[in-house]
Amino acid sequence: MTQKIGRLAMREEGDLWNAYYARPGTMDGAIFLGSIRKAFVVQAPRKIVFMHLMQQAVSDIIEETTGTRPSELPEPEHERGGHAPG
Repeated sequence: MTQKIGRLAMREEGDLWNAYYARPGTMDGAIFLGSIRKAFVVQAPRKIVFMHLMQQAVSDIIEETTGTRPSELPEPEHERGGHAPG
């Protein structure tokens, strides 16, 4: 049985594409991981590299919390707009 304890949330905020570690179903208490200007990730290869780096950061957080590194993370949800948490 798989238990969801966190996820990678990608949000477009102004000129930036921001990555957060968030609990399932909420952005409350989300942890900011990183950011890149959207203009730099217009091309798919660069976008994939940034997303992969952020997925590795989420894996690090989960491993630190649980003692087990996730074997696979699902593709992150694409979330548009909104304000950065906290």
